[in-house]
Amino acid sequence: MKKLFTVLMSSVIVAGLVACGESEGAQEETASNETDTEETTEDDDASEDDASEEEEEAADRPDSITMGFVPSTDSDQIAATVEPLAERLSEELGIEVEGTVMTNYSALVEAMGSGQVEVGFIPAFAYVLASERHDIEVILKSIRNGEDSYRAQYSVRADSGIESLEDLEGKVWTFPDVASTSGYLFPATQLRTELGVDEDDFFADLLEAGSHDNALITVLEGNADVATTFEDARDVIADDYPEVFDEETGLIQLGFTDPIPNDTISVIPGLGSFKDEIQQAFLSFNDDEEMIEIMQEVYRWDGIAEAADEDYDIVREAYELFSDEVDPLN
Repeated sequence: MKKLFTVLMSSVIVAGLVACGESEGAQEETASNETDTEETTEDDDASEDDASEEEEEAADRPDSITMGFVPSTDSDQIAATVEPLAERLSEELGIEVEGTVMTNYSALVEAMGSGQVEVGFIPAFAYVLASERHDIEVILKSIRNGEDSYRAQYSVRADSGIESLEDLEGKVWTFPDVASTSGYLFPATQLRTELGVDEDDFFADLLEAGSHDNALITVLEGNADVATTFEDARDVIADDYPEVFDEETGLIQLGFTDPIPNDTISVIPGLGSFKDEIQQAFLSFNDDEEMIEIMQEVYRWDGIAEAADEDYDIVREAYELFSDEVDPLN
């Protein structure tokens, strides 16, 4: 009997150990399954995040884009020279790129505001207006002669008898565009701050010429007294008008404004990471002699640099003198 009890107890102990082992094994298996489930869920979440990012990038990436230009010189010449630029950018980005020449800065800004143009080659003043009105963002700026700024120039005929800015009172002023930084904003700002005059009262008439070369030609042909352009725009018309440098009847430099931040390459909002692709594609042209030659032909650029919005605060400050009186985009 005693022996039988011992055997029974041994069986119970063995059964208990087996049960404990099975229970621990089940717990371990449950924990393992839970860990596997958590890892699978995390992997699925990560995959979903990656997929979501890829979908966002795909959504940001358009099938085609349009670059907008404004004629600082002859519009037909610019239209011809932007074609190879568009083709090369298309190769770099892997999408169709078209170049279009607008009638003036205002038209380009409004085209970007409506999404018809994604990338705009716009000067400082037009950029400030575009940023204020349509959240346009600057990503790059031009380099000319190794500098990222330039000056506006006053040009008068050598035989005009005009020797100072004060002598311009009662004369006819011609400029490319009321939204032009060097053609209008900085000269008008200088006249107000240095002479204390309002351009509408100071001049007999104001003529909008449509481009820098047209403004110079207007003065050269005697249809206006002074033209304001970028420095030195006379070089642009010298082939067709060699007399522009004649010491007696050509155009002379009457004066200059303070330095102006160089022109921009700006983009519309909503491009996401594709904006960075555009920026890097343009920056790569710095290492391509052929592309720099094209940029020279289009806008006399000899390099491209990164740009930030704060670079153009000096232009905003100048515009504050006019913002209550004139809307250059209307």
